[in-house]
Amino acid sequence: MNSPYTFKHIAPMMNNGENRQPAIFLFHGLGSNEEDLIQLVGELNEQCHIFSLRGPITHSPGYAFYTFEEEGKPTREVFDKMIAYTQNFILEAIEEYELNIEKVYLVGFNQGAVVAETLALILGKMIRGTVALSGFLPDFVMTEYNKASLEDTKIFISHGEYDYVYPIQWGENSKKYFQSQGVDVTYKTYPDGHGVTPENLRDLVQFIAQDLNNPLN
Repeated sequence: MNSPYTFKHIAPMMNNGENRQPAIFLFHGLGSNEEDLIQLVGELNEQCHIFSLRGPITHSPGYAFYTFEEEGKPTREVFDKMIAYTQNFILEAIEEYELNIEKVYLVGFNQGAVVAETLALILGKMIRGTVALSGFLPDFVMTEYNKASLEDTKIFISHGEYDYVYPIQWGENSKKYFQSQGVDVTYKTYPDGHGVTPENLRDLVQFIAQDLNNPLN
């Protein structure tokens, strides 16, 4: 990999008999690292490559994917560059690890959900499914970014009803925007703050697992 990203790769535990296997790309939240979300998708590792990326910016006690002027407003120049690097990472990983390009999934929490939602828009149907946990879409992404064809892609958006870090309205706005673009949206809320409840975890795993085990349309 020529990417400047630090990342953790976990190969599938089982071979499904196919040359190319599915992959899940993970994007952690502000101040965390590449170890954080792996546990969320552990049971999917039997059949999937797992790529967990470390944000490129130091933010104690861990890392960040972008800087921001205030919550909900990423620094545009930093964000644009990071998204370009991240897109290139995914494309390079698909090639180098011979991934199944029809079964690529994104999972992100907090800042990582912002990254995942943005990549879902610009990569379009190259991404089979996206999981955005407590995130949002920046205004400039919705109004100024080029969007790819979103046919046959889907997204799972979840948010805590008492989230005072990223208000639940941000999640609702993302839901409405993706629906307006014709994306198959699953939207769920939970009686929680800014986090992932056990029920939320079961739902996100089921969202990916059901798609993995169903033939493509």
